[in-house]
Amino acid sequence: MTAMKLKLDIDPDIVAMMAAEVAAGERAVTAAMREAGTGLKSAWRLQITGAGLGPRLANSIRSQNFPRSGESLDAAALVWSKAPVIVGAHDTGPLIRSKNGLS
Repeated sequence: MTAMKLKLDIDPDIVAMMAAEVAAGERAVTAAMREAGTGLKSAWRLQITGAGLGPRLANSIRSQNFPRSGESLDAAALVWSKAPVIVGAHDTGPLIRSKNGLS
């Protein structure tokens, strides 16, 4: 009895194609999260300056992208304020007084 040999070549290489698709997905997700984080930070800053609260308070809004370098399907963006008490006070509307007690 003779053994039958079967050879199968898949062209193009499916493993390389899938790796390229994953890499494209990582680039897309990371770029989308960077854009979303930057857009949110800009919009929040515009709201603060538009409300007349000044550029210093607006510049307290920060953002950070994760991963910090490289690309990932699990990319994320974090947007926060370095002055959350002040921003929160303007958001909730309590009376804010100066140290001298004048409003």
